[in-house]
Amino acid sequence: MSQPTTLTATYASPTNDAFALSSTLPLSDDDKTAYLGALRAAVGEAQATINKELTARMEEDKARDAGAAAAAGDDAKEEENYGEDVQEGED
Repeated sequence: MSQPTTLTATYASPTNDAFALSSTLPLSDDDKTAYLGALRAAVGEAQATINKELTARMEEDKARDAGAAAAAGDDAKEEENYGEDVQEGED
């Protein structure tokens, strides 16, 4: 009897939380079909989890970038109008 096989995936980023997933697949020399079925299911589950996690991180990045862009726009507007008395919303 062979040792179980482990399917693992790890994600690391300097700006987002890391995550890892792991699925243990029993390896039976007698039943390769069952092993391949378990491997296919584990890969599908891993892909779904990875897609969900990466989508969440992309949304976090978009929100962070939008906040930084808004702050940069406010700073640029303040610098442009420095020393002037500006009324907001009037043309």
